[in-house]
Amino acid sequence: MTKRFFNLYTHHFARVAVAVPRCRVADPGFNVEQTIALARQAALEGAVLVAFPELGLSAYSCDDLFHQRALLDACLDGLASIVEASQELPLAMVVGLPLVVDHQLYNCAVVVAGGRVLGVVPKSFLPNYGEFYESRQFSAADCAAVDQVDLFGAPVPFGPALLFEVENLPLFRFHVEICEDLWVPVPPSSFAALAGATVLVNLSASNVVVGKSGYRHQLVGQQSARCLAAYLYTSAGRGESTTDMAWDGQSLIYERGDLLAESERFSDESHLLFADIDLERLSNERMRTTTFAHSVRRHATEVSAFRRVAFQLALPIERELALARTVERFPYVPADQARRDERCTEVYNIQVQALIQRLTASGIKKVVLGVSGGLDSTHALLVCAHAMDRLGLPRSNILAYTMPGFATSERTLEQAKDLMAAVGCSAQLIDIRPSCIQMLKDLGHPYSEGKLDYDITFENVQAGERTNHLFRLANFHNAIVIGTGDLSELALGWCTYGVGDHMSHYNVNASVPKTLISYLVRWVAETGAVVPHGAGVLLKILDTEISPELVPGADDGKPAQITENVIGPYELQDFNLYYILRFGFKPSKVAFLSWSAWHDREQGKWPNAALERNQYELAAIKKNLGIFLWRFFKTSQFKRSCVPNGPKVGNGGSLSPRGDWRAPSDSEATVWMDDLDNIPD
Repeated sequence: MTKRFFNLYTHHFARVAVAVPRCRVADPGFNVEQTIALARQAALEGAVLVAFPELGLSAYSCDDLFHQRALLDACLDGLASIVEASQELPLAMVVGLPLVVDHQLYNCAVVVAGGRVLGVVPKSFLPNYGEFYESRQFSAADCAAVDQVDLFGAPVPFGPALLFEVENLPLFRFHVEICEDLWVPVPPSSFAALAGATVLVNLSASNVVVGKSGYRHQLVGQQSARCLAAYLYTSAGRGESTTDMAWDGQSLIYERGDLLAESERFSDESHLLFADIDLERLSNERMRTTTFAHSVRRHATEVSAFRRVAFQLALPIERELALARTVERFPYVPADQARRDERCTEVYNIQVQALIQRLTASGIKKVVLGVSGGLDSTHALLVCAHAMDRLGLPRSNILAYTMPGFATSERTLEQAKDLMAAVGCSAQLIDIRPSCIQMLKDLGHPYSEGKLDYDITFENVQAGERTNHLFRLANFHNAIVIGTGDLSELALGWCTYGVGDHMSHYNVNASVPKTLISYLVRWVAETGAVVPHGAGVLLKILDTEISPELVPGADDGKPAQITENVIGPYELQDFNLYYILRFGFKPSKVAFLSWSAWHDREQGKWPNAALERNQYELAAIKKNLGIFLWRFFKTSQFKRSCVPNGPKVGNGGSLSPRGDWRAPSDSEATVWMDDLDNIPD
């Protein structure tokens, strides 16, 4: 079981490869040697599919040589050699060659596996413009009067509407189209995806001209996104004729609009491009996107035309096979600096725009919020400041209150004061201890009699008094209370229900996770946005350990409560939240992904130095995932069932019952906790 857990196929991934071989024009013998060598290399790496360029056995640029019987026969002999070699290879190969069927010549993709030809796909759309003259040599797929051909003594399915299905890898179903087929308004792969293909393969030659590389990215990326599929795109490279054209060998692998891999362009050597496709992600996306099923119904005629060709492969399941794709440690925070900056700008604008609309619609011009000197209230205050600027209102309309209690540290209190001064809002201090003591007296709590009983009531009296003050202050000043609690806290139930930090009039942070808030605050500090002279206090807040500060600590100034000691590191819990909320993955798969991301010391680090970790082994991942599962599925849904309004910010999901997450408040966590046992200790 341990080896299987560390094998990507156990978790519904599939390794695929795109080959970019050197070729020789009209030399099938050489081209077949290159093909078989690359296929063997792909098999050693654990791939289940390898795709080669269009007309790769002959070369694409043969022109009228395609009408020479010697070349056509040599290509067929080369295909026979590939079929023979495939007997020893546990993968499917897709190769391109010219093939005569009923006296007509077709530009074909042939699928080979296990020593036999599984199917032949002719090209549907033949370009005959610009530098292309394919209709001079070839017939289009719809010219064929047959749906099978005889190859090497056996009948083989023939046609553009074929789906190839790996029976022992149920989510892996692929379709093949050829070059120009993708360039048309409605590619054949669109209907193939509706018919169930999760992997779309394109054998292309595609000569290179200035700007074409970017256009290929757009075509392949958008097709994979619209079809909720993976898309493998090959392209011919070194060796094609340069009589009138040039070739760059650009090959791409996309998954639902995300680029997984891109080959080196203009390479002199034959090479392979690998990627690990998340088949379960594709399946789940189709299940959630109900309009995908509507499209299947709308195009029932085209979908019903597809034939399925089933076969089995010897999957490399009994050995450890780690993921070859990058799993980001912080799925809510882009690793690329430019994308992070873009993400920060967009998140702020979404939150600010949402708050502006709420204030405009209500006719209210003031906001009230509590400022603790910690991350969440800092970010909420920055959003409020930007909103006031956009509305043309003074920042003094932000009524900010810091409310020290029994465990408030000097550090966070000073940070709150310095932050409010830097923002330029209306800043006041309210000591909640007298009202808390009165409440404890009314309850008959031992603390009111001098006993140091720091129970949950003692904690929540403070949280409740803070929120009670904020709501009454909002009444008094004709303002609304801005919530500060974030998505991570809501997922883990780390908020005081009812009259506590769970409640507000409008929560701008409702769908922003802790890891992203950390970077947002740092981004403001580094760019000087919103508070040009507040970088010092913002960086100090970032370096402060996260604590609710509800139980008095020792005299050394360190907090008695460290949030992450109770609920686990936010960097792990945000990772768990993303994959469970966004994709519905089983805990065992989430743990495999987390291990893939976190066990390597060399990967990137979270930009918050105070919360930065270098490595997590599987035992720690399993332990903290268990904490997340129990709190998320068993103990805290009732808090999420009645959250205040707040904007959805990212595609990572929202926990509002009016948005991405509706769940019963009294469900069991049994199935998730049971699957946790499938993770090795």
